[in-house]
Amino acid sequence: MTTGFTMTIAGVAIAGASEYDVLDPADETVAGRAPVCSPEQLDQAVAAARAALPGWSATPFEERRKLVLAVADAVEAQLEPLKRLLTREQGKSLDDAAGEILGFGYWLRGTASLSLPETVNEDSAERLSVTRRVPLGVVGAIVPWNYPLGNAGFKLAPALLAGNTVVWKPSPFTPLTTLKVGEILRDVLPPGVLNVVSGDAGLGPRMTEHPGIDMISYTGSTRTGRQVMAGAAPTLTRVTLELGGNDPAIVLPDIDVPAVAEKLFWGVFANSGQVCLAIKRLYIHRDVYEPLKQALAAYAGTVRMGPGTEAGVRLGPVQNRPQYDRILSLLDDSRAHGHTFAIGGPPQDQGQDGPGYFVPLTLVDNPSEDSRIVQEEQFGPVLPLLRFDDIEDAVTRANAGEYGLGASVWSADPEAALAVGRRLEAGTVWINEVQHLTPYVTFAGHKQSGLGSESGPEGLIEFTAPRTITVRRDGTTATAVS
Repeated sequence: MTTGFTMTIAGVAIAGASEYDVLDPADETVAGRAPVCSPEQLDQAVAAARAALPGWSATPFEERRKLVLAVADAVEAQLEPLKRLLTREQGKSLDDAAGEILGFGYWLRGTASLSLPETVNEDSAERLSVTRRVPLGVVGAIVPWNYPLGNAGFKLAPALLAGNTVVWKPSPFTPLTTLKVGEILRDVLPPGVLNVVSGDAGLGPRMTEHPGIDMISYTGSTRTGRQVMAGAAPTLTRVTLELGGNDPAIVLPDIDVPAVAEKLFWGVFANSGQVCLAIKRLYIHRDVYEPLKQALAAYAGTVRMGPGTEAGVRLGPVQNRPQYDRILSLLDDSRAHGHTFAIGGPPQDQGQDGPGYFVPLTLVDNPSEDSRIVQEEQFGPVLPLLRFDDIEDAVTRANAGEYGLGASVWSADPEAALAVGRRLEAGTVWINEVQHLTPYVTFAGHKQSGLGSESGPEGLIEFTAPRTITVRRDGTTATAVS
């Protein structure tokens, strides 16, 4: 067990009012103990961020850019210990943990290359009018357990670059790596600019309702996103919400099955399916349904699942007990309704009764469209394969439901795939790939998959407010708005 974790408030180490156990999902042993932030300590963190705001927002943009780059450098310099800690608490393989930490650095560097717009509305003899973007103030960054650092990069980079100060809260299931990063950054950023707190399920609601926080940037489930929005409503706190998805993929009949099967597999099962943009419904044309099903099952047999610390493991456990139980409920429901499992199924049916939250890689063979496994976001290593004959039917089924996060279309004819993709109701649609994101491209959900944008220029602007200054001129004197 790793010990000695503290919060970071005003640039110093702060012990919690109490501590709680953080479990390793691979064996259910204690990976470490995390501090519980009391309501008074949250007030202190918000006050520290508020006190640091004038100096940080007044820091020249180029200096803030350099410090965001310094954050990336400092975290990457601790790659080895951080990846081991991340694997212990999250469950993913060491290679994937390293990729997430390096991805955090990549996101910060990419975001740091962006700039805020400035619009000259009028520059005449009568007046000068200029609109610039200014920071919102104190940002509450609430990050989920599937990518504790990866998702944090989406929030910290634009918030800090735009001149905001931050209170960063990780999931109660995966706080340890975040707390360690907070410790690393105490010597990088001015005190109070980045505060890191951890706690139980009550901490998030206290943040969303806190009158000293000007914006909440939240990633997580749609159900909790509604609660975040409701908590922020009394004070009209700004929110950006990156929420759930039940992402469809449509496979046209002209695909090269062997060439596409591996790409589809990782589009589904990367991070054991615990990806908001994972393929969660795979619509396959009748002509290639059976061969693609067999190819996916065969490839799954080559992928080792187990504790992320073991050599050769590529997929780890489900991260926490509540999510594990929810996935088992979906599998039990499928079994009760007579669904066929092409591979996998409930762990108990596989003779799997050891410790850890391991769910076998599972393909559900053409369940009914109204079944839970199709209608609900599984967020685990389980995939319904759905047969279709007519593309109109596939598009209608793909667009059904409350979600609209991502989607993909797969075909040997990119133009034919693009024609289908333009009809899909999702914030991001990929053709012949999936889950490709960069800090330079806007990412947003449609319908109940989100509110606002992350990444790219629009994502940076989300952390600002417009301020227009207009100067009346006398017609003879030149005036600059600074």
